[in-house]
Amino acid sequence: MLSKNYLAVYAKSFNWAGFFLPKKTYKRCSMLYDFCRVADNIADDENEIEVKKNNFIKFRNNFINKNYDDPIIKNMWDLMNEFNISRKIVDDLLEGINSDIKEVVKLNSKKEVLIYSYRVAGTVGLMMAKILHVSKRTSLKSAIDLGIAMQLTNISRDVVEDKKNNRSYINESFEDIETTIKLSEKFYDNSFYSIKEIPITFRFSILVARRIYRKIGYNILNKKNLENYKKSGKIYVSKIEKIIETFFSVFDLIKLSLISKNDNNIEHDHDLINEEINLDERI
Repeated sequence: MLSKNYLAVYAKSFNWAGFFLPKKTYKRCSMLYDFCRVADNIADDENEIEVKKNNFIKFRNNFINKNYDDPIIKNMWDLMNEFNISRKIVDDLLEGINSDIKEVVKLNSKKEVLIYSYRVAGTVGLMMAKILHVSKRTSLKSAIDLGIAMQLTNISRDVVEDKKNNRSYINESFEDIETTIKLSEKFYDNSFYSIKEIPITFRFSILVARRIYRKIGYNILNKKNLENYKKSGKIYVSKIEKIIETFFSVFDLIKLSLISKNDNNIEHDHDLINEEINLDERI
């Protein structure tokens, strides 16, 4: 048995949304998050770079070699087998996390930001969609979009904190922060109609998570300038705001049930990613 619920500790917005999932499905989503969080914690802890590298190699080798003595790894392989999750997706995730294990991390283009965002978060969106029984290919692409959108929100929120850790995904300017949030909006929009492909018992939870995470971006934009942004510390969604966004998610659910539009004609902004990673092979 695991002694810690990583989802509850590290991802309060997702944990809030997870409240609306059936208990068995929440547990599976939590198993996926546990794996991602344990890997990510290796890159984010305060050890020296060489120690992090060695710890990460050990974790990745344990995963590749199916070391079932580690319940985190056993649970991940169980999910992969049950929901037909390609190992290429997990490899992409681990490659993204590994790219953060450097003395200095610097991304220099939109392409690099999108590829990184796919690796560390689009992969999670894709795996989560499979756990939620989504099988339509265009809908799985939209699940990648939702993961990318959320990561772009993270990047926009954590500019100051990342700089302290010698990581620069975008420049420390409010103009670049605004640009990144506006980029995330396209990916959030692309994710909406595909939520209709999620079974009804899971749909509301995803709508809630999408709204609450998107709200972080709106709260950042409300800071207006870099000075206010820096003074605010880590920008988050308050409990009252979560309640309001949850309420609005009811209307999203109704809208999805009434509209005939689907996700067949969505133009996914995946060209830059596909130059390096064949997403069709992952889906």
